[in-house]
Amino acid sequence: MTTDATEATAHATVAAAATHADIPKIVARLRQTYSTGKTRSLEWRKEQLRALERLMVENETKIADALEKDLGRSPFEAWLADVASTSGEAAYAAKSVGKWAKRRHRLLEMSQLPGRGWLEYEPYGTVLIIGAWNFPFALTIGPAVGAIAAGNTVVLKPSEVAPASSALMAELVPRYLDNDAIAVVEGDGAVSQELIAQGFDHLLFTGGTEIGRKVYEGAASHLTPVTLELGGKSPVIVSADADIKVAAKRIAWTKLINSGQICIAPDYVLAEAPIRDKLVDEIKKAVTGFEAENATGGKRIVNERHFNRLTTALAATKGEVAIGGGSDPSSLNIQPTVVVDPAADEPLMTDEIFGPILPVVTVRNLDEAIEFVNARPKPLAAYLFTKAKAVRERVIKEVPAGGMLINHLLFHFATHKLPFGGVGPSGLGAYHGKFGFEEFSHRKSVLTKPTRPDLTAMIYPPYTEKAWKLARRLF
Repeated sequence: MTTDATEATAHATVAAAATHADIPKIVARLRQTYSTGKTRSLEWRKEQLRALERLMVENETKIADALEKDLGRSPFEAWLADVASTSGEAAYAAKSVGKWAKRRHRLLEMSQLPGRGWLEYEPYGTVLIIGAWNFPFALTIGPAVGAIAAGNTVVLKPSEVAPASSALMAELVPRYLDNDAIAVVEGDGAVSQELIAQGFDHLLFTGGTEIGRKVYEGAASHLTPVTLELGGKSPVIVSADADIKVAAKRIAWTKLINSGQICIAPDYVLAEAPIRDKLVDEIKKAVTGFEAENATGGKRIVNERHFNRLTTALAATKGEVAIGGGSDPSSLNIQPTVVVDPAADEPLMTDEIFGPILPVVTVRNLDEAIEFVNARPKPLAAYLFTKAKAVRERVIKEVPAGGMLINHLLFHFATHKLPFGGVGPSGLGAYHGKFGFEEFSHRKSVLTKPTRPDLTAMIYPPYTEKAWKLARRLF
């Protein structure tokens, strides 16, 4: 057997062992590594981040193959959404972590002088990242960038709903990253529960709101700090003054990426009445053009459970199906579908869709659109198409959301310069770039004072009238 083959077999054995391993022992090993101080070294962090970037870039074809098996994803979408975003995040962190980790000095009040104060960024310790199936690499390895940059040891728990991607991650991570500091544990929800029970120093979970609540409850008994990246029904408001053709293309394109199985996909559109019909027609044209070479005529859904959920919701709609509506249970495909004016209380409008179905709801004006969004739980993302600054500023100020994007969709996830996260039922905490580093760091306050001269002697007991007057002036 060649050296490469032997190495590959060894890595495969490690991955298989990790799947069924004794979880407490894995966590104990990582905690022991953290206790040595190894991961606090900036050089170690940079080395791991650069290795993570190589993992994504050098295995692009394997990653695309796994995503095709799990999700029916095209190679371009695999590269754009999982490979490029994650490798870019790792490269940026490797370049910037030295600057991020520097202590931040603060100018003290007069009463605190002489003295110096600063923020010291301290790793939490050993952290757990529970990833999601819809973007298995971007939403598992992606958050790990911040955790590694902060100097933590990390357990990665990929989703079992994307088994090919999970297995590939378990194979590649031991090959590229420090096995004593970063581990992959595969398995189902019971494995996640057992991991949470270990009482990690920080936990990040990406997934649905209901499961997020259970994760939060499980972490609470250990007082584990939690970052929750959840979901919700992300609205798109299309103002009467918007560029309708561009809006329609961008809405259609982003809705069809990964078959609409994206936590920040446009979940429904609120269109002002004067432009509603034109917008629907342009979305239909865009979908027809984008899907012209799709031989299946549909978009692949991850599994039968989600397929049945979507087709049941579609069958129950009281809205007008403007395009699509068909499905094929044998291939789990659903046609890209636009439903005009479904009832407000039907599943398409009460539940997160997570599929290639787009409701378009007519509103009379911007007031009604804002009222409609704000009557529902705060979404992970909110989108607006308008040319008017006054409309833009009003929606930014009046519509709460985890993040907001004007005249496009999804791209706020891809920047390293802005935090990504939810609010209320759509999530807790945020990451990406420096914000990921800070999310996985404890900001420790440090205040240092000289012992000579001992100026506090003037306010030691006994408390004289003179000392009290002086203290009042100082404090």
